[in-house]
Amino acid sequence: MMTPAATALGIHLRVLVEDAASSAAQVVVDAPVGAASDADAIRRLVEGADALTFEHEHVPNDLLDRLAADGVAVRPGAHALVHAQDKAVMRRRLGELGVPCPAWAAVATPDELTDFLAGTGGVGVVKTTRGGYDGKGVRVVRAAADVADWLAAAADGTGAALIVEEKVPFTRELAVLVARRPGGEVRTWPVVESVQRDGVCAEVVAPAPDLHPATRDAALDIAVRVAEGLDVTGVLAVELFEVADEDGGAPRVLVNELAMRPHNSGHWTIDGAVTSQFEQHLRAVLDLPLGDTAPRATWTVMANVLGSALDDPTDAVAQVAASDPAAKVHLYGKEVRPGRKLGHVNVSGDDLADVRARAAAATALLRGEPDPTGEADPA
Repeated sequence: MMTPAATALGIHLRVLVEDAASSAAQVVVDAPVGAASDADAIRRLVEGADALTFEHEHVPNDLLDRLAADGVAVRPGAHALVHAQDKAVMRRRLGELGVPCPAWAAVATPDELTDFLAGTGGVGVVKTTRGGYDGKGVRVVRAAADVADWLAAAADGTGAALIVEEKVPFTRELAVLVARRPGGEVRTWPVVESVQRDGVCAEVVAPAPDLHPATRDAALDIAVRVAEGLDVTGVLAVELFEVADEDGGAPRVLVNELAMRPHNSGHWTIDGAVTSQFEQHLRAVLDLPLGDTAPRATWTVMANVLGSALDDPTDAVAQVAASDPAAKVHLYGKEVRPGRKLGHVNVSGDDLADVRARAAAATALLRGEPDPTGEADPA
């Protein structure tokens, strides 16, 4: 998804892919195959490059430090990226920055976990400090026995270390995307609402509807504070819990997760903002002036295509186009598997209910479900 922006800006992309059939390899000409943990493959990747950046966080920090020492512009740098790689490191640093977060603790034994649960109403959320994503590496627990396998794996070194957090009584999830250049220029996009289903983002509404102005300002301030405090270069996604105020005031927000890369919560920007997160990330890591982040429409809804009954969702693209010519389909070229994120649809307009319904209808067609409108051309 970074390729169209790179082409328009005259930027050559080289991407390290896990296999030649991956989504990136289908659209990037210069796509050597290799693992993100392979030092030799990454050194070959960066030969002659102006900057090295990432589409996931699972890259060895010591390797990135060595590349930076050799003069490679690693963006974000390893000192920043570690906060997206390790949840314990992230929580400690956000606490130092005064950023509001859920109550948490590092836990290594059943007794430590039991003690924490006793102070949070008997329920908590245990997370692996590394490697988790899209609901993986996260369990809601009421007793240490619920994660006995994780505790044992962490103890013998075969699994990641663990943290536990309070189970936040949030009313909804929000997200803020922020971009930052090496010189310090920062831009944010509007605060969005992220709707999760089975631990995976299913829908994003931009901007977040019925958002209190004070809550909006707090969320934007937190995103900028995190980007600056962690010395982030590129796009940063700050995922937030919105929590009702007990006294009836503006809802407050707590930081849930961080991602130092273009993020699913920002896919709406491809069609819904003056500058997409992908173009902005390129601008930021190459230290170019950042683009305008204003929305192009009153509302934009991004709906994910999570699994499909079709062997190939592209078979339904003509049906979507006939049903809703303004719907923007983005498919990732991935093999169909149950629940797998295969693509997304962006729909913009002035009526939120209509926009959400149209995005859901288009996604249903790509999932091989009946068109709710009944208007698609069977041909």
